[in-house]
Amino acid sequence: MREFEIVCPLNREPRLKEIEAKAAGCKWVLKKRSIDARKEPVWRYQYEAYDTGEVIEEYKIPEYQDVHDSPAVIVVGSGPAGMFAALKLLTLGRKPIILERGKDVHERKYDMAQLSRNGIVNPDSNYCYGEGGAGAFSDGKLYTRSSKRGDIREVLHQLVAHGANRNILIDAHPHIGSDKLPTVVENIRRTITEHGGEYHFNSKVISITRADGEEEYAVRTADGKEYRSAKVILATGHSARDIYEMLHKAGGKLEAKGFAMGVRVEHPQEKINWCQYHGTWKPGIPAAEYSFVEQVDGRGVFSFCMCPGGILVPSATEQGTIVMNGMSNSERNGKFANAGVVVQIEPEDVKGEDPFRLMDLQSKVEHDMFDYCEKARIEAARPHRKAKDEQDVPQNPMAAPAQRMEDFCLGKMSKKMPETSYHPGVVNAPLHELLPAMVVQRLQKVFPRVKMRNYYTNAALLIGVESRTSSAIRIPRDPQTLEYLSLEGVFPCGEGAGYSGGIVSSAIDGIRCAEQAAK
Repeated sequence: MREFEIVCPLNREPRLKEIEAKAAGCKWVLKKRSIDARKEPVWRYQYEAYDTGEVIEEYKIPEYQDVHDSPAVIVVGSGPAGMFAALKLLTLGRKPIILERGKDVHERKYDMAQLSRNGIVNPDSNYCYGEGGAGAFSDGKLYTRSSKRGDIREVLHQLVAHGANRNILIDAHPHIGSDKLPTVVENIRRTITEHGGEYHFNSKVISITRADGEEEYAVRTADGKEYRSAKVILATGHSARDIYEMLHKAGGKLEAKGFAMGVRVEHPQEKINWCQYHGTWKPGIPAAEYSFVEQVDGRGVFSFCMCPGGILVPSATEQGTIVMNGMSNSERNGKFANAGVVVQIEPEDVKGEDPFRLMDLQSKVEHDMFDYCEKARIEAARPHRKAKDEQDVPQNPMAAPAQRMEDFCLGKMSKKMPETSYHPGVVNAPLHELLPAMVVQRLQKVFPRVKMRNYYTNAALLIGVESRTSSAIRIPRDPQTLEYLSLEGVFPCGEGAGYSGGIVSSAIDGIRCAEQAAK
């Protein structure tokens, strides 16, 4: 086997005669494509060529078994970790019983619409909770550095088998799109149920107990039902505080875990295109992305979950808080680009020993964002207010505090808000006062030195707060068996347990936990 590469302009793909000339009569396979924008932007296609007699190894998904009458494993949560744990259990001859506090992927859309249009938060069905988890409506980015933890091919091929575009198998930065993911998620559920697995929606877990001498756990849900199994996989996502409190109340071990906090940064997409493509972008060329990582005063500052051509969405899981996220449809053809830009916060940055201390900080800032906007709404409703002297304040409870980028770095209020993709609207606010000082000081240093023309500009809008980057708590588990240190036979899994971040790494962790649970 040998490798070769073909470089093409962005407006076309390699021609067959180009590939065959490079392959020199050998069988060939396309392995990867990427955009190289270091100079003139081009496509780079990487191939493998095989001589006659050499075998091309084609990946095949492990075969599903009929598990209607097989031993059960309870899976709490149906985000990426839970779904892929369940798929893996099918291949291992175990029956997954999935308990999901939220609704199925289509029904939860109505609750998200209520959240965006009217500011009504359903605490069990929103952008974080429900079938598909937080990743189902945030672009579906599949890029990960977690290749050493498991076989990424199993995740990508499962997604393709359930309806994702085959391009995710070769793209350097694959994504599915928030408009396509619900169908993929629904197809995964169909596979699981057709082979004997079970789904139970609106089934919020409130206790996991096992009496002395018993082999099975009793998992009880808020609707009064009980499910029993010797093994339980906890895949509840990074926002399920009630699960941490349930474990803590029962005497279980928890650890404070570092997370990152900052803002969503929104630019006009044309500015990012112009910069990344050196002024050569044309219709039909993919919307440009960006990423950066800096070290500032001993902490990482980095871009996170970049959404080209995307929109901003409210991701609060409880009333009285503001939480931001971004999403893109598969075409990524919106007017704006957005990304989280966040500062790493470690357990030693917050005094105390309480494992909830970082999550308490997270919650406080989310409430502070809401409280500022609520006061602005109350003030705007007073009769003496002169509309001509002040900007209009949106009345949607999910309206978020915002500030122009240069104004934030200079520590001054913005005079006027630019257009934004955020449907509930924004409130002119001093984010440099609302965010923790350790976050503000580092962001103020980073923005002016990002090595992208047009990035540091007052045309960019900062919106707070981006705080659900990962779990602020870890559920400690044995590094070999992956079992919770406090409950044998319970497997904390994915982002909510503190062992992954993003769709693919969570899916890989779900697969690993399923393998251990099936032993």
